[in-house]
Amino acid sequence: MAEQAPSDVATAELQRSIALVDDDRNILTTLSIALQAEGYATRVYSDGEAALKALTENPPDLAVFDIKMPRMDGMELLRRLRETSDLPVIFLTSKDEEQDEEAGLAMGADDYIAKPFSQRLLLARIRAILRRASSVRDPGSEAGEEETLDGPMIERGRLRMDPSRHRVMWMDRPVSLTVTEFLILEALAQRPGVIKSRNQLMDAAYPDDVFVDDRTVDSHIKRLRRKFRVVDPQFSGIETLYGAGYSFSDG
Repeated sequence: MAEQAPSDVATAELQRSIALVDDDRNILTTLSIALQAEGYATRVYSDGEAALKALTENPPDLAVFDIKMPRMDGMELLRRLRETSDLPVIFLTSKDEEQDEEAGLAMGADDYIAKPFSQRLLLARIRAILRRASSVRDPGSEAGEEETLDGPMIERGRLRMDPSRHRVMWMDRPVSLTVTEFLILEALAQRPGVIKSRNQLMDAAYPDDVFVDDRTVDSHIKRLRRKFRVVDPQFSGIETLYGAGYSFSDG
């Protein structure tokens, strides 16, 4: 399917662009129309191979992947993309694909939505992720420019977080986090030892009143621990308090 682009180039430069990757042409058409109605520019691809080249050479602001696709499925597409890019990605999954959801989140997807889904829910998650990506990834380093996120440096024992530049260090070694992971860790690190419930952590990461179930919260925590253990196999800074939530230990 051919890439769709707004006719007015000046307008296109101001629009956020969303890539849709799915082998179901009905879904591509329906979502593209809905997103364009919300002011987004859309690009549509019916298989992973075609999408990978385009997303690498000319990245959009966010991509929505189906998992089950011919030639290259969404899992492989995400794996290949994560080798060079931290492009925000939302997975579309079937209800019986819980293992795929876990694997996708572990590889760096920002979120997933189970089919069938409401367009309203998908649009809300797209808005939330784009807003978070803008607030933590725009460098604002030009002279006289205001920082996009005004939070001060967070230093907790071996942890250092720079919210304005989306940088995380553990034992003076960098840890690469997605937007959602960063905001969850920030919520925990702001008050070491204080238990944060799953709802509190999702409020920190999803400010648009978007429903996120417990599996998503737990998956993000697992990914955080896994990434920190790459640089420190003994990492135990995120503690689970069963039935209550999670806390950060700076010891």
